[in-house]
Amino acid sequence: MPDTSPTTPSPEPFRIPDGDLDDLASTLAKTMAEVRQHGALLDRLGSDPVPVASQHTDDVPEAEAADAAQGEGPASVFILALGGEAYVAELTALSDWVNYLFLPVYGREISSSRPWCARWDEHPEAVARLHALWLAWQQLTDTEAGLSGPSTWHRDHLDQALVHLRAPDGPFAACTTSPTRPNHRVLATPAPEQSGATE
Repeated sequence: MPDTSPTTPSPEPFRIPDGDLDDLASTLAKTMAEVRQHGALLDRLGSDPVPVASQHTDDVPEAEAADAAQGEGPASVFILALGGEAYVAELTALSDWVNYLFLPVYGREISSSRPWCARWDEHPEAVARLHALWLAWQQLTDTEAGLSGPSTWHRDHLDQALVHLRAPDGPFAACTTSPTRPNHRVLATPAPEQSGATE
């Protein structure tokens, strides 16, 4: 016996106007970066054991013991304070933000007066400055920052970071000046002074 029940028509596919695709891609990149950052934070929290209260000695006050326990964990979310897998995870999340949001919007033309290096992640100063910029961006583009948050980010963080990153004597000074002829070189830093050297 054939099925005579009425069938419901299949729903129309959801279509996004072309003008909204850029906004959607930007939102998706931001969300992916936040998920990676949260994952890295969870990894850090999961890898640091919480000291048990019974491990404290009787002659150390409870408040001092709590302060010491706080000092044992990661002191900062800043990328230069991280190591190992936490650093790699944070750099991956930062790379997504730099490549999919920062550079498409703020990556102006490359010239000798405004150098840039496609291998920016191999320049420690660039990584540090871009990570600090990204942390501020996350805070100041959040709804809790208020309506002036993005303006504050541009004025207080982005403009200053670009001045230093893209300066002719900045971290990319020996790198790319022409997109058609890429060049990459990390400049040497001064050697640390040796302590305890005899005169």
